[in-house]
Amino acid sequence: MKKIIQITAGKGPAECCLVVVKVRDLILKQAKAQGITISVTEDKPGDNSGTRLSSTLMIEGPQLENLLKDWQGTIQWTAQSPYRPAHKRKNWFVGVEVFDIPEQTRFDPDDVTFDTIRSSGPGGQNVNKVETAVRGIHKPTGIQVTAMDSRSQLQNKKLCLSRIEARIKALQAGKLTDQQQSQWLEHHSLERGNPVKVIKLSLI
Repeated sequence: MKKIIQITAGKGPAECCLVVVKVRDLILKQAKAQGITISVTEDKPGDNSGTRLSSTLMIEGPQLENLLKDWQGTIQWTAQSPYRPAHKRKNWFVGVEVFDIPEQTRFDPDDVTFDTIRSSGPGGQNVNKVETAVRGIHKPTGIQVTAMDSRSQLQNKKLCLSRIEARIKALQAGKLTDQQQSQWLEHHSLERGNPVKVIKLSLI
């Protein structure tokens, strides 16, 4: 099972953008403690150093339900503002959304064509004499990658396929998160009445 998690400050102030980073780090820590594969696929920086307007994670594993249930919805972070110490407000909100990777992100190796090319390297080496380097072209998207890591043409083809698959996933994740971010930015505020989690920790 694979899912995408997006954490967003919506139109919240700098404090909310800092909470995005804090929530991201807590989710990463919890996932790794549970043996769940997770990675950051995109961070959109906020105006202040070390803050994020949104952070997008890709998560993969057989049992994700408990972790996702813990975080999906509005998160309330209660702390003094590190930017405005005299400010009376102490509750900052971010939204956590979970969505599926759509069907079209599935990668089909049959959509890739290969060209063999002569590897580059220091003159005189065998790598220059045999066409072991491979260029892979993904026909539906036009994505091209070259692999010349190995002297084995077969191994370089495998490397091409894995790199093209990674780029397609990144491309699709970017489209999804742009769409999701646009939806959140349409909201002037996040739903504050019923947070799924309240965290009381310093933001400093």
